[in-house]
Amino acid sequence: MGLDDLSSRAPELSSKMLAEMAKKGMAAESPVLIRIFKQESELEVWKIDRSGRYALLKTYPMCRWSGKLGPKLKDGDRQAPEGFYHVSKGMLNPKSQYYVSFNLGYPNRLESALGYTGEALMVHGACSSSGCFALTDQGVGEIYAIVAKALSSGQERFQVQAYPFRMTTENMALHKDNQNLSFWRTLKEGYDLFELTRQQPKVSVCGRRYMFNKEFVGGEPRYPLEACPASVASPDPALMARMAEENQRLEAALQQAGGSTVSSYVDGGMHPSFRALLKKEGPDRLAARISGTKYPVSRPDAALADPFQKKKARSGDGVTAPSAAGD
Repeated sequence: MGLDDLSSRAPELSSKMLAEMAKKGMAAESPVLIRIFKQESELEVWKIDRSGRYALLKTYPMCRWSGKLGPKLKDGDRQAPEGFYHVSKGMLNPKSQYYVSFNLGYPNRLESALGYTGEALMVHGACSSSGCFALTDQGVGEIYAIVAKALSSGQERFQVQAYPFRMTTENMALHKDNQNLSFWRTLKEGYDLFELTRQQPKVSVCGRRYMFNKEFVGGEPRYPLEACPASVASPDPALMARMAEENQRLEAALQQAGGSTVSSYVDGGMHPSFRALLKKEGPDRLAARISGTKYPVSRPDAALADPFQKKKARSGDGVTAPSAAGD
């Protein structure tokens, strides 16, 4: 898919993408889920396959995100958000100034209750960010077509999980001295549940935090900042045991890790493939290559730096995911 393939109409699924879905046992109409990783500058699209669980459809490199690792707290801080979001059909924008886009819904219920501010945090095209996640026009167009089809086929809303990095024990240990570690440990609970089950985690908010796969006496908690009501025992003790084992591994990794090196903060990140193009071709040619709007690359000097180079860990570490059905 190239810029010549883009039109003013909302993008539709290509025959190539439909063939890729069929190859992986996925229907175009099946539910979708998205995961975003800042440090790796990658966005993953997952769809339910014939096993009834989510499987990875495609990973997209992000051209730009802004801010640093950590949640977005206030309007104007240039922070890209971290947390759990849900996107409905009305949050899709087929006529974005950055080609097409969808709104993450920041601030969510928890963030609003905590007093976090900001609006219009998007996944969009072009290579410019002041709190959004920016991909190529081609990439966001393909993602838009995938999620639009799922939403028009019965999925009420799809979940977006936005993380600072792949939440492996090794990566957590590398960031053990970060002020956001407690918050990231909460995010890791949702990450691990998805890794272990390949099912979308149910997200509740109470006690000033996310709670996952919990059923509460009296129904869902109404007040995010108040203590969580009593919960019903988990119907899957084996899964809870595996979660406890992963937490024990994390505790051990944190205790064994030395002091983490504070990386040199510049401004956000860019996937290495785009950083190489930026270095080779310059910001104007990169902007023209990846977006029909030719919107300027945001803070190109900062994008050339890689403040996380020393902290990048092996992405294969972490909890063991289940094999595909039938294996």
